[in-house]
Amino acid sequence: MKVTVCELPNDQGALAKEWESLVAHVQQNGSEFVLLPEMPFYHWLPHSREVQPGHWEEAVEAHQTWIDRLEALAPAVVASTRPVTVAGKRLNAGYLWEPGQGARTIHTKYYLPDESGFWEASWYERGDGDFSLADTSKGKVGFLICTELWFNEHARAYGKQGMHLLVCPRATPNPTAPKWLAGGQAAAVVSGAYCLSSNLSGTTPQGGDYAGIGWLVEPGEGRVVDTTSADRPFLTADIDLGAADRAKRTYPRYVQD
Repeated sequence: MKVTVCELPNDQGALAKEWESLVAHVQQNGSEFVLLPEMPFYHWLPHSREVQPGHWEEAVEAHQTWIDRLEALAPAVVASTRPVTVAGKRLNAGYLWEPGQGARTIHTKYYLPDESGFWEASWYERGDGDFSLADTSKGKVGFLICTELWFNEHARAYGKQGMHLLVCPRATPNPTAPKWLAGGQAAAVVSGAYCLSSNLSGTTPQGGDYAGIGWLVEPGEGRVVDTTSADRPFLTADIDLGAADRAKRTYPRYVQD
């Protein structure tokens, strides 16, 4: 199966142009699964500590408008996150979009930082704590959204559920890229699944400075297949889901808790 990870600018003016390039890349490479960064379709709200409900609603609307455009990536399945309001609660929701089905929420972000540039616990609430797999036409998919990558117990639990793809949409800054990639490698080893991550990139008028560097890490030994860069913001690779099934039977996945 061909999977695509990417880095996309959080500057919304630059995003429109880069989006057309991503669509062309996905179509030319025959991608079957595409991972986008964390909440990519509006400027990163938690950069500011000042919570402005009007901006939240604008972000919700902007993401819905862009999700309506995901048909351009069909027949690929698309994964990302979006801001949603449910029963009066603001949430960061990981979703899967499939042709003919639209977007469905799979997981709501549970672990929220609250510090300079990443005032997430101020902007929205914890999700429900449900870390369940999504069974899709492209394999079994689990979400660890950005900070959640550091809670490896969930990667292991996902692996025991038979996960094939661990998706980690991110909004992480310069110069922290090396530790995030190391975290992705560890998650792939712990879960015995492919770890995919896409990130925001570049600077923004609001003062953000995002690292980019999306990655694809293989199951088993956690080898980095490849990473994106500013010069090559899209990466597509052909993977074998059977490798994730086989990895579950090898060290350290088989070791009993």
